Amino acid sequence: MEQLEGQIASAKVAMARLSSPQLYFVLSGNDFTLDINNPDEPKVVCMGNNPQKIQIYGAVLSLFVTRLVKLVNMKGRLKSSLVFDEFPTLYLNNMDSLIATARSNKVSTCLGIQDFSQLRKDYGKEQADVIVNIVGNVISGQVNGDSAKQLSERFGKIMQKRQSLSINSNDTSISNSRQLDSALPPSRISNMSSGEFAGIIADQPDCPIERKAFHCEIQNDHDALKKEEDNYKEIEPVRKLLPSQVQQNYIQIKQDIREIIDSEMRRLLDDPALRWMIIKK
Repeated sequence: MEQLEGQIASAKVAMARLSSPQLYFVLSGNDFTLDINNPDEPKVVCMGNNPQKIQIYGAVLSLFVTRLVKLVNMKGRLKSSLVFDEFPTLYLNNMDSLIATARSNKVSTCLGIQDFSQLRKDYGKEQADVIVNIVGNVISGQVNGDSAKQLSERFGKIMQKRQSLSINSNDTSISNSRQLDSALPPSRISNMSSGEFAGIIADQPDCPIERKAFHCEIQNDHDALKKEEDNYKEIEPVRKLLPSQVQQNYIQIKQDIREIIDSEMRRLLDDPALRWMIIKK
């Protein structure tokens, strides 16, 4: 009994962290389903984490995503996309299997990570290497160390022109040559500026891409950013209405749980065959 009480206490500590009005509000709703690519009811589902509660919210997000993946990865559904920003903060088992099999069901998977080492730390080296090597499209900004070397090897080598100048007392000679060298050396990847990206794209034999490896700079669309700010201002009054609803839902659920516990206690106490299950301290 003492050992069981210790196990229950350990579980209560972890579960108590999940007790928050926001999580109660999200998990108690039934206003939508997770089959986002349902031809009859297509939808967009957006879930966000809290940097201060990554380990707490990560468990709930993993629950949602695990269920969503099973519903999405089916035949006869609409085209859909699963986008995971800061992917290492979310644990999804058999992610490599999803990437490998979901393509046949018109599901694209996009993983956003800061560095390969971050993925290895949270997923383990073996699974992280499988995830990195199984993806066909890679777009990267500035990274250092082993990540830069691995990306440089992935981008491959191309024939590059070399020119050498030789000067002596009699004449000056210039020689041109072609040499197989890295398309994007690690030093160049390590020194890329903000908004500068490099990548490699997968193609098909019947539709080849001339420049599979690319190096570009992204320019901000200021008009689109201004429009996004205006849209945010429009929904801000609606956001201010939510806290009271969230708190009211939180109190109601806690009251429902108390009533369930009280009714079960009365049922056990009224039944002589079940009364032994109640331990009085």
